[in-house]
Amino acid sequence: MQYLKTAFIQSNIVWHNAEINRINFSKKINAISEEVNIIILPEMFSTGFSMNPQEIAETMQGETVQWMQRLASEKNCAVSGSVIISENNHYYNRFLFVYPSGEIKHYDKRHLFTLAGEEKIYTPGNEKIIIDYEGWKICPLVCYDLRFPVWARNVEEYDVLLYVANWPKPRILAWDTLLRARSIENMCYVVGVNRVGSDTNKLEYVGHSAAYDCLGKRISKIEIEDEFIEIVKLDKEHISKVRRGLNFLNDKDEFTIQL
Repeated sequence: MQYLKTAFIQSNIVWHNAEINRINFSKKINAISEEVNIIILPEMFSTGFSMNPQEIAETMQGETVQWMQRLASEKNCAVSGSVIISENNHYYNRFLFVYPSGEIKHYDKRHLFTLAGEEKIYTPGNEKIIIDYEGWKICPLVCYDLRFPVWARNVEEYDVLLYVANWPKPRILAWDTLLRARSIENMCYVVGVNRVGSDTNKLEYVGHSAAYDCLGKRISKIEIEDEFIEIVKLDKEHISKVRRGLNFLNDKDEFTIQL
């Protein structure tokens, strides 16, 4: 598939109320009038960024995962986003990528946000994954991962680097800057999906969800600090053309990450 149509949803999130959030996101998704390949929701889209998973965590057989599977089947597209998952007596900030078939690939957030004590409550992931979908290679990462370029380094020749986040207003300049930097250094598309609104901790979120091409050019058009849905079409030929002409990835350093 030469083109990959991504629909990302920048939205407010109701604190600790998965049912209401599923209803709200269902309405937004049902309002998408054209066919897309992937729908992308923010980090912890069903609950908000919570340090109380014992109250709200779900399992991989829970309502939110089943909801994502139903939507993926009904819309005939992938549905993705991060959810608080309880598994084997551990809590994970887990990115879920649900195929139209119902198959699920997942990535557990590697870099836990120590400023909020996330590392004291959640278990970090230890595996970077590459998702194969419609002939595209997608690398999913979560929020704080954005600050760690070694973990994101494109040694797998992926096409898209995908970040979902609850990234607050005081540090939004870093979000904008690092998304663009990751696209340039990895010569790939980068899509970052953040939330808006405020949470129970009185943190304010202003979105700045965006997509960049592999030269760092912003290709998404909507720039409002409110709820919106935007569809962005990614072009495989753009990646091939840029990498043929500027083969910087061929000169990348070799390294090993110690977990």
